[in-house]
Amino acid sequence: MSEAPWWRGAVIYQIYPRSFLDTNGDGVGDLPGIVEKLDYVASLGVDAIWIAPFFRSPMADFGYDIADYRAVDPLFGTLEDFDQLLAKAHALGLKVMIDQVLSHTSDQHAWFKESRASGDNPRSDWYVWADARPDGTPPNNWLSLFGGVAWQWEPRRGQYYLHNFLTSQPDLNFHNAQVQRAVLDNVKFWLDKGVDGLRLDAINFCFHDALLRDNPPKPEEKRVGRGFSPDNPYAFQYHYFNNTQPENIPFLEELRQLLDKYDGAVALGEISSEDSLATTAEYTSGKRLHMGYSFELLTDDFSAAYIRGTVENLEAQMREGWPCWAISNHDVERVLTRWGQGDTTAHMAGMLTAMVCSLRGSVCVYQGEELGLTEAEVPFESLQDPYGITFWPNFKGRDGCRTPLPWNENANAGFTHGKPWLPVPDDHRALAVSRQELDPHSSLHNFRSFMQWRKGQPALRLGDIRFVDVPEPALAFTRTYEGQTVLALFNFSASPITVDLPAFAHARAFNGHGLAEGSLSDGRAELPGHGVLFAQVT
Repeated sequence: MSEAPWWRGAVIYQIYPRSFLDTNGDGVGDLPGIVEKLDYVASLGVDAIWIAPFFRSPMADFGYDIADYRAVDPLFGTLEDFDQLLAKAHALGLKVMIDQVLSHTSDQHAWFKESRASGDNPRSDWYVWADARPDGTPPNNWLSLFGGVAWQWEPRRGQYYLHNFLTSQPDLNFHNAQVQRAVLDNVKFWLDKGVDGLRLDAINFCFHDALLRDNPPKPEEKRVGRGFSPDNPYAFQYHYFNNTQPENIPFLEELRQLLDKYDGAVALGEISSEDSLATTAEYTSGKRLHMGYSFELLTDDFSAAYIRGTVENLEAQMREGWPCWAISNHDVERVLTRWGQGDTTAHMAGMLTAMVCSLRGSVCVYQGEELGLTEAEVPFESLQDPYGITFWPNFKGRDGCRTPLPWNENANAGFTHGKPWLPVPDDHRALAVSRQELDPHSSLHNFRSFMQWRKGQPALRLGDIRFVDVPEPALAFTRTYEGQTVLALFNFSASPITVDLPAFAHARAFNGHGLAEGSLSDGRAELPGHGVLFAQVT
């Protein structure tokens, strides 16, 4: 088999540190907690971990508002703790990817404190500043993803500054070459420490339209947002000018030049644009990002036709790049609630994991997916997410997917000796790691079995993809790599189905993947509810 880069076909386990394991009793997870549970992560059979932000921050957006890119926030530990984490992960054969939030900082960052002080200091042009219109209103009609206008008045300068997210997350001015150099220097700091990759948050938001042109209105029937409240006015515009500008391409190429100086270092970009699939294809072509992912499989849409259409759309545009897929993360409702349609069994959880891990590309798996966790119901008085608080009750924010990982069935699920920053629901304690370890048919054991089996199938990790015409609720495709072709078939319903596959009359079904297995005989497949069939095509 040809030697492939480690990240191609990799399964990347996302750790949300606030909710992983708390070792000091303050109710918030920390880096020593990750170190303590790395053996568990390695036992899952994943290839890498992605750690959400742990940098110094006032935590207005839980670490995505960075005040110091090179410092660990005391809430999470120290730089020495991170060094220990890196060393142990590498000893266990796990690659380590970290979040990098390049497009904006916290308003508590030293750069912004200096920039806001006056219009003539050395960093006065490091953020996006603009004069008011003659009537005192903001310079254009741009909106913040978190609700309301994207401009905040700063009396010290007598100008507005841009914030695509929270008011306390001012956007950097990437049209300033000094900003680009400073940002890349911060990235280099972590590459020098030995991290294996970067997950680049909102990477298409680095540049804005220098002319500050208004975004055009979007017709009501097209106001379908991904990852935000349906009543959020952000959906009322085409966001042609506040992100995804052509100047971003040369910057990504410069970032790639830096990464290429470090053996095996990889960049995964989070992309949310008006046509995220097209932007993903563009950003991963040539010497730009290694991988990109968008929110297309993080929506409520769940059907074989939707998933096939999404993947084929990207495949048609992505001539050179490599995709990365995710069906859950820290920003959206957990997949078993979104797609489970009331069925949250281990079979459903296993089928969804196997499906996304069989698509062409790499995969991000969010902590708790291996346990089959559902979205937690967090009462209003316990909400932490400013997004959810703003849009309650129509949109409950992101706290429901961020509750602590349940390690055991105790009151705080083995997560903390103190009061957890978000409550742990009773139904999550029933799915605790300790309990599932004892059940050979649990989601956890199914996850491990499948990941171990997948490692021995190069076609599933590296091959081309071609969809097979089958009726709903089945999804079928083949993966082909260096002479090996594997047929993958998934039942999206809770009822048994029969699928005729005359072109695969001589295919031989695999077993041993640990999921609800289907059977194949003379080109006819029988699948149990949420069943999975893999077959060797001859």
